[in-house]
Amino acid sequence: MNFARLSARITDWGMCTMMDVIQRRHRMTFQTPRDFRFYLEEHAGQTRDSYFHAPPAQPGDYNLLRQRHTRLRWHSPITTPWPDNNNAHVDYYLGTGGTSAPTVLMLHALMSASDLGYKRWAARFNERGWNACFLHLPYHYSRKPAGRLNGELAITADVIRTAEGLRQGVSEARQLLNLLRGHGCRDFALWGTSYGGWIGALLLSVEHGIRWASLMSPIVDVHHAIWHSPAGAATRRELRRVGIDEATVERHFHLVSPLHAKPLDEATRVLLFAGEWDRVVEARDVEELYRAWPASEYALVPQGHFGYRMMRESWEAVTARGLLGANVTESSP
Repeated sequence: MNFARLSARITDWGMCTMMDVIQRRHRMTFQTPRDFRFYLEEHAGQTRDSYFHAPPAQPGDYNLLRQRHTRLRWHSPITTPWPDNNNAHVDYYLGTGGTSAPTVLMLHALMSASDLGYKRWAARFNERGWNACFLHLPYHYSRKPAGRLNGELAITADVIRTAEGLRQGVSEARQLLNLLRGHGCRDFALWGTSYGGWIGALLLSVEHGIRWASLMSPIVDVHHAIWHSPAGAATRRELRRVGIDEATVERHFHLVSPLHAKPLDEATRVLLFAGEWDRVVEARDVEELYRAWPASEYALVPQGHFGYRMMRESWEAVTARGLLGANVTESSP
């Protein structure tokens, strides 16, 4: 085993162990299976478009044309018991082309620790004439409830909260697209990693007008993520303890699994990246999505689930394919 592979394995093991320890404090009651059955019955007949509904956002009076960095906030269309999580929050970075310029939505990973790297990527997109939006996904950053870690509540054995978090992420992204369309933007892209890649894949199944999407180690196989991934160890132990089995959870996959729906817009260019040594999102799962989505491309990157090489290779791939338009300047993120 070479050093890079060993390092990736150790990093993934350490991060998954940390997640397992954190999730142990989230204990479900034996009422959880009944509540989940009611939830499944409530949404069983819905389409993805209705499940991820997106009423017009009301972010207030923001002058997007003049501000280099604008913080957009509005009340989420999905209300949760956690008030801190009930406001959508987007950091909008305006480039030189104004609000009608192409705009990329950056969707971060689960338990993303810092937005510093995303600010640098936003600057790089700005240099290419693109605007950039960094979305605070449910239970992360400004939406983190007091006393909780960043993203701690996003994916747990509380399957209803997990599903509602996904609904928030997709519905709020749809609201953002419509808000920006109202400011003249007609050209969009997605830049999503892991949990953000999952939300991005679901967004593609309900939205037109996305020119391209780069999904890096997206959570593709929800069954694997819950029942086999090392990151889901605490979740599956708790689900089994309260009596929620695999077949029950699978009843919701038609709404939340990327493998159960193709991109709505056949013109969208989709780039899929998998980590060669990733055990959280295995390469074979991303490759399965590649086979299910005929217009997509697939690349294998020598890293584990937690690493930075994939973003650099994604940028190189997007640039090489001319998806960003004419070169303006080059700088390192």
